Amino acid sequence: MPIKDVFLPLVGQPRGPRLAAIEKCVAVTADLGARITALALEDEVFVRPKVIPPGDPEPAEAGGASVSSDTQQLLNVFTGAASRANIRAQSRSAKVPADQLALILAEHARFSDLTLVPVKPHDSGTEHIIEALLFESGRPLLLCPEQHVDELRPEFENVMIAWDHSARAARAVGDALPILQAAASVQVLTVADDKTEAITRSGMSLVDHLREHGIQASFETTEGGGSSIGKVLGSWANSHAIDAIVMGAYHHSRLNEIVWGGVTKTVIGEPPCWVMISH
Repeated sequence: MPIKDVFLPLVGQPRGPRLAAIEKCVAVTADLGARITALALEDEVFVRPKVIPPGDPEPAEAGGASVSSDTQQLLNVFTGAASRANIRAQSRSAKVPADQLALILAEHARFSDLTLVPVKPHDSGTEHIIEALLFESGRPLLLCPEQHVDELRPEFENVMIAWDHSARAARAVGDALPILQAAASVQVLTVADDKTEAITRSGMSLVDHLREHGIQASFETTEGGGSSIGKVLGSWANSHAIDAIVMGAYHHSRLNEIVWGGVTKTVIGEPPCWVMISH
């Protein structure tokens, strides 16, 4: 199924990298030929009333005014980028309680094919939003690393599939089929210190499956060498000029408590390039 409806959350401060990431997300949407919907949310901040002595001028509302200005700047950049890209776009904004912001974004993401997320490196707030989107929206995410935004291309010519033979990785491949079909090169990569027959058979089976969808892919393994799998994936992607990584989210779940796996935590904390991730 083609990607036709894209969702873009707009939260946080209008820093330079965040604004550039919004521009790149709009450019990716244009390349996909999709519609984009932006939702700008800001925290409802309680401000304790101040006692103003008689005759003193009323102080400016520094907190509320600055937040509204930040949100408007994010929306202005989005609107300008969408207009220049000549794509169908819509946007809206709202104030919500801080503890509900991530879940509200996830609820809106359910009505899209893909959610684009600008990622500030190693930021707990961003990771909390990504967690909610992954596990509560039922939709794939496309992570846009703000620290690499100047190097990112909106066209995904070289795509790598991080294949660990799991159901979540298979789900990610299915979600990414439109992107994989448009790519010039698709490489399936498994990180394994021992290249067993089972690993090879699994990778080649995926290559055969992709061929039925008109995708000519190749399979190979690479050794971890004592490094974390997340870092190995990032290093491999950088050395092979990968535009986007496709991967499944790794986690354990017990009594409704989610514990992030090392690979997911590393990649979400600092994506090396565009990362399409599914659960």
